[in-house]
Amino acid sequence: MADEHKVADPGPLGLAAFATTTFALSSANAHLWGAAGASAAVSMALFYGGLTQLFAGMWEFVRKNTFGALAFSSYGAFWLSVYALLNFQKAASSLGVFLLCWTIFTAYMLIASFKLNNALITIFVFLTATFIFLTIGNWGAGHVGMVKIGGWLGIITALAAWYASAAGVINDTFKKVVLPVGPRG
Repeated sequence: MADEHKVADPGPLGLAAFATTTFALSSANAHLWGAAGASAAVSMALFYGGLTQLFAGMWEFVRKNTFGALAFSSYGAFWLSVYALLNFQKAASSLGVFLLCWTIFTAYMLIASFKLNNALITIFVFLTATFIFLTIGNWGAGHVGMVKIGGWLGIITALAAWYASAAGVINDTFKKVVLPVGPRG
């Protein structure tokens, strides 16, 4: 039987880009390394978090994977928007509204993930919680404690995404399940 895919699975790449950039920004939100995490995240937001995920999303369209295409394209655009917001607009006052929009999007992507696998469900549960806390923390005058909680939840999200990325590339390379993702549906 011939392989029907024209491109390799872009999921591990998109998840790695998402995890790495999320970890960097979340470490800053959790106040782990001061400004170092924020600088790393903003630098990665344009290329690795932004463009790489956007490309992964386009390749998911080629593979006819609507969930992957929407997730990677959208979160790639999220990181490009973060880069633009922080570098061009310098509009911290709009972060609450910006994050609320992403909270809503992430919540319905969580519902869609229930049909896919446990690794993705875990990512989207923690990402939804991350966005909820970051939205509250950045609303109005801001609430540093909520942003810090959002940062720690974002670190857990990144770890879950790295696991899913590793599972995708390791399982494909070994041609067997080495790291289970708990298929559903």
